[in-house]
Amino acid sequence: MLTLISERVTWMHRLPAGAKLAALALAAVFLFSLSGLGQMALVAAGVAALYLSGGIAFAREGLAALRPLWIFLVVLALWHGVSGTWAEGALIALRLVAAVAAANLLTLTTRFDDMMDVVIGLAAPLRRFGLRPETFALAAALVLRFTPVIAQKGAQLQMAWRARSPRAPRWQVIVPWLILAMDDAEQVALALKARGGLAPAVSRDVSRERN
Repeated sequence: MLTLISERVTWMHRLPAGAKLAALALAAVFLFSLSGLGQMALVAAGVAALYLSGGIAFAREGLAALRPLWIFLVVLALWHGVSGTWAEGALIALRLVAAVAAANLLTLTTRFDDMMDVVIGLAAPLRRFGLRPETFALAAALVLRFTPVIAQKGAQLQMAWRARSPRAPRWQVIVPWLILAMDDAEQVALALKARGGLAPAVSRDVSRERN
């Protein structure tokens, strides 16, 4: 999510981040309210049309962002193929592709710091209770940044285990993985403390630096 934004500027890049987030939320509710295969196919075609409105190159970029879904689509095809419920499987597959494609469209056309500004704006009423909206934006930025990093370190621990043992890694890598996560969290906390703590615009600074 931090690096998915497209360098190919489209008309959707100029839309406000808040409007796009609201539209995505409504689209998700609408998607899960549909139960007809034809209706879902029309919605998926509409999402595809939005990508094509940004140009062929932009549409190809969006299609490439859907590649991680192939394993889920294969599992759906196998399961519903064996059970003979092809129509239900096709409905679920179209809903999955349309939902992920819509979410990717948001991140392809919206800067991360703009989305964090929306979070700060929505959390502004919490100032009355002594809470700082910037805290929520910073937390969101750190979670999104740390998730792939921690997953990568977990994969490295598994590779290190396989290099030393013929057995598959299981619970043995959990403790060192947790230690690495806590060490990273401590390093980030020290870095924030060295910079003076949580400044009003720290979420924007962090997101731009991570990008």
